[in-house]
Amino acid sequence: MNLAAATNENLAHTSNVLIYSSMAVYTLAFFAHIAEWVFGSRSKVGRTAAALTTVEAAAPTVKVAVAQKAGGTAVLDRPKIITRSAAGSRDVPDGPGAAGGTFKGDLYGRIAVSMTVLAFLVQAGGVIARALSVQRAPWGNMYEFSITFSVVAVGAYLTLLTLKKNVRWMGLLLVTTVLLDLGIATTVLYTSSDQLVPALHSYWLWIHVSTAIICGAVFFLGGVGTLMYLFRDSYENKLANEGRPGAFAESVLSRLPAASSLDKFSYRINAAVFPLWTFTIIAGAIWAGDAWGRYWGWDPKEVWSFITWVAYACYLHARATAGWKGRKAAYLALIAFGCWIFNYYGVNIFVTGKHSYAGV
Repeated sequence: MNLAAATNENLAHTSNVLIYSSMAVYTLAFFAHIAEWVFGSRSKVGRTAAALTTVEAAAPTVKVAVAQKAGGTAVLDRPKIITRSAAGSRDVPDGPGAAGGTFKGDLYGRIAVSMTVLAFLVQAGGVIARALSVQRAPWGNMYEFSITFSVVAVGAYLTLLTLKKNVRWMGLLLVTTVLLDLGIATTVLYTSSDQLVPALHSYWLWIHVSTAIICGAVFFLGGVGTLMYLFRDSYENKLANEGRPGAFAESVLSRLPAASSLDKFSYRINAAVFPLWTFTIIAGAIWAGDAWGRYWGWDPKEVWSFITWVAYACYLHARATAGWKGRKAAYLALIAFGCWIFNYYGVNIFVTGKHSYAGV
């Protein structure tokens, strides 16, 4: 690598244009996702039929609706949550999804996914152009880290969709977060395309920082699943106690996967990426040994990376331990992700340390 390579201003400008263009397409995807939820919620009949179809396929022996006689006419009561006494957990099917079982909602959902794919490709082009403009890894400062982080998060989401996983309900939250991330990156965190300080000229930049980005993107998906689990669990608790949820819960939370499904999704996502986060910390220590002559020096970034590791380790242990499943473990997962977010933003912005050259 030529350490003194000049910046290709044309490619740097192209990168900026592509990033802004992706924001425009993500905005279209955002409105399409809004339409998916809105039009899906307008057809209560379609939503109920989809929910009952799911129930019959998943648990045909569970009675979820009661036909009552009212003046000689059968009236369908709203579905009720059935609790398994043996396991002490609710046997609830997944909701019909964001579209709510309606044709128009599903149409807007497909448009939203298509727009998200297009925005992902445009944003990925912007990240690649940024890398080519300076002939190095495109994550040498917080601006570059941010645009790469969001493109990896979207890529992970689209991969799950490709694998036929039930994650389209996440689309609106994902696109909203990506727009916020890119908005902060292009305004507050923007740094002109330039060469790096000598300490960052190492192949470990490709290894250590890339794995940190992948971990953060996947932890984000797990965090969204955990947050939705808490909302859905409260909704199911209210139904189980014969309560009547509000309009928001009826139109949105009823279409999410069951709380048990969201709990499993978040746990599996976090458990799958936790070994990679462990490797990220080890790789950073090895790079620190090469660059600074010591493997660990209690630098703020090192400390918070370790705190994040401990928090996720506690969550995974708690999630696998009887008595700590469910909401208690979910709160630990959100605390762990909060540690990662602080390590991402707070340490670089508010704390001075060896990693301060990453810039803001």
